[in-house]
Amino acid sequence: MDHDTPAPTAATPWHLWLIGTLALLWNAVGAFDYVMTETRNASYMADFTPEQLAYFYGFPTWVVATWALSVWGGVLGAVLLLLRKRWAVPVFAASLATMAVTFFYNYVLTNGIAVMGGAGGLIFTAVIFVVAVALLAYARALTRRGVLR
Repeated sequence: MDHDTPAPTAATPWHLWLIGTLALLWNAVGAFDYVMTETRNASYMADFTPEQLAYFYGFPTWVVATWALSVWGGVLGAVLLLLRKRWAVPVFAASLATMAVTFFYNYVLTNGIAVMGGAGGLIFTAVIFVVAVALLAYARALTRRGVLR
């Protein structure tokens, strides 16, 4: 057998385009939120209380960095998924890991639940985390099937 011959690639399933596009849109919303918060966009931040604004603007640099890696990693992972690149798996994994660190800060090391008004923010955070886990699992499954190369 010739070792220089690339392995055959599986056909692209229709759901890759659907899930990849939805993943890109979902993660783009997170990236937009990050940019609007970090640039302190007045119209975007207008609905937050002064306490919430102080909370967001008081994030330590390392939390801002993990948040950035999380959201931009999600965007990059979705793009790599659409490009059928196996690099989507480690990028989604890194995004998920940095997301977990950010959420740990928000809900364990600080009073994020109280500042954000209770369980609603925690539930939305859980949804974000579940979607990230699902995208990682999806990319891994496509890699095992030979769809991502």
